[in-house]
Amino acid sequence: MDTRENLRNIAIIAHVDHGKTTLVDQLLRQSGVFRANEAVAERVMDSNDLERERGITILSKNTAVMFQDTKINIVDTPGHADFGGEVERILMMVDGVLLLVDAFEGCMPQTRFVLKKALGLGKSPVVVVNKVDRPGARPKEVVDEVLDLFIELGADDDQLEFPVVYASGRDGYASNDPDQPGADMTPLFEAIMKYVPAPKGEMDAPLQILFSNIDYDDYVGRIGVGRVERGSVSTGQSIVLCQNDGSTRNARVTKLYQFEGLKRVETKTAALGDLVAVSGITDLNIGETACSPDCVEPLPFVKIDEPTVSMMFMVNNSPFAGKEGKFVTSRNIRDRLFKEVETNVAMRVEETESSDTFKVSGRGELHLSILIETMRRQNYEFQVSRPQVIMKNIDGKLHEPIELLMIEVPDSYVGAIMEKLGTRKAELINMGTRDTGTTHLEFRIPARGLMGYRSEFLTDTNGNGIMNHVFDCYEPYKGDIQQRQQGSLIAHETGEATGYGLWGAQERGRLFIGPGVQVYEGMIVGASPKSEDIVVNVCKKKHITNTRASGSDDALKLTPPSIMSLEQSLEFITDDELVEVTPKSIRLRKMILSKEQRMKKQARAK
Repeated sequence: MDTRENLRNIAIIAHVDHGKTTLVDQLLRQSGVFRANEAVAERVMDSNDLERERGITILSKNTAVMFQDTKINIVDTPGHADFGGEVERILMMVDGVLLLVDAFEGCMPQTRFVLKKALGLGKSPVVVVNKVDRPGARPKEVVDEVLDLFIELGADDDQLEFPVVYASGRDGYASNDPDQPGADMTPLFEAIMKYVPAPKGEMDAPLQILFSNIDYDDYVGRIGVGRVERGSVSTGQSIVLCQNDGSTRNARVTKLYQFEGLKRVETKTAALGDLVAVSGITDLNIGETACSPDCVEPLPFVKIDEPTVSMMFMVNNSPFAGKEGKFVTSRNIRDRLFKEVETNVAMRVEETESSDTFKVSGRGELHLSILIETMRRQNYEFQVSRPQVIMKNIDGKLHEPIELLMIEVPDSYVGAIMEKLGTRKAELINMGTRDTGTTHLEFRIPARGLMGYRSEFLTDTNGNGIMNHVFDCYEPYKGDIQQRQQGSLIAHETGEATGYGLWGAQERGRLFIGPGVQVYEGMIVGASPKSEDIVVNVCKKKHITNTRASGSDDALKLTPPSIMSLEQSLEFITDDELVEVTPKSIRLRKMILSKEQRMKKQARAK
């Protein structure tokens, strides 16, 4: 068995917003990747627009730094469980993980999720308690919480002896003592060198590369990113690709790249343990193995967790269809969705009986909404239905997905939270108080019960609460859950919304649009406080007369509209409503636009 002592492969795993990407920035800076006068953006690894806007990592990315004579390959992974498919497959490429935990917040649901995957695959952990300079930081208690979590997740004896490094990613230092700030990141580099094992394997054996990621380049096409598990590879080498369906085919490595800093650098050869990018293999998929022709042995790939939420993507058939988007046909939408599945392994796309409708399943509402947002930025126009949880039939009984929900709220809001979650079939499993006057609550709740709850939660806590949830397991169906209490305000006719029409409509409820917005019959323009839908005429114009009366010509005062984001729109709609998504607009509408036809359908249902 050969060992490559001058190489380390690590993944950084953590909950959302615990500082992974900021920490990687500092590791890159202090290892000399950037020139002294180089202008570098914050969170340099969050490279696409959506990641920068939302401040979260969505896609796994590779980088590499040098410490003394050793190359450290680093994989930055998403923290949100909806992108867990990215984390699971990336763990196949590394030998150890840096588990990053916030010194104030401690262990959160996604920390549990990614750590469980890493421990199950036998990876060596290094715990980094980040943000030790934060007011209210409690690093020692957090280390105890992490130990409890390791025990709960069934870590073996070696994993329980994890080293701890205390760091401030923002200020760029690490230390072995929580009370002593360090000077730079050297203690963290030294912990990686000491506790993360070097790659081991057979250097002179026939080649094996397991592909865990797919990249794309406009010039060279598909690029497979993977790890050399055995032997070595060189440019121009003939290989046999073992595909996911069990078949094999011949291919050739036309170009070979390794990672240096933020760049892919072309190289002639790579050996055992190296993380490489390979171009020239057409139709390459995640989980496939490249082997030497004289020894074809495919490697097993990690099992990706099944999707828990689905929604229908359909061709836009509203009166405004085709006005704003470039790709509007069912063929355009179908091609784009099936292209997404090639790289997004946790997503599923199924064709339905209707040629204009596709069922898309993912790990959560955020997972699907990121796809929707990406497609609309690529000039696609389509409609989506309300997200539905995916039920399973186990031993003849209906089972549904259960989520683990963690909430941090000021003490005064606990009663309102308990009351709302009680009606949504939530079960309290843990409760504790913090020194800062906040209460920590843990619930187990059906995934159905969480749909549409986030906006209610923010209202109930005046924006002071933090909630996070992660899929836990499937359990027997919990019974009906009362969903949205509000009805919708629906436009009466097609035209342009006027100030006068909106002034009359705003007494009926909360409006989503302002004056000058084009609307059509059946479009949802607001929320009604009552449970039934109300049709309003927002296009109504004031009749001009030559009669004047005191007070009738006062300026109309309009309440500013509530502009709905994509996630809020998906949470708001009910089963008979759709979200119309175009590059320029997000509109809510009824499935049946005509008021008469809706009333006939309701009468038939009764």
